[in-house]
Amino acid sequence: MDNNRKDGASHELKGAVKEGVGKVTGDRSKELSGNIEKNAGKVQREVGKAADDVRDAAD
Repeated sequence: MDNNRKDGASHELKGAVKEGVGKVTGDRSKELSGNIEKNAGKVQREVGKAADDVRDAAD
């Protein structure tokens, strides 16, 4: 499994938590920061998935 998949999932989770805390506390900045981190994590996870797919196809 590509490290980008694990790291992306971690960022996605941290971002979702940060976004939720921002919503609860009314901190719009924290909410937006969490949303950005969550979406960046999704992209990173997909990059890792693509790398795994390429590696599997090469085998």
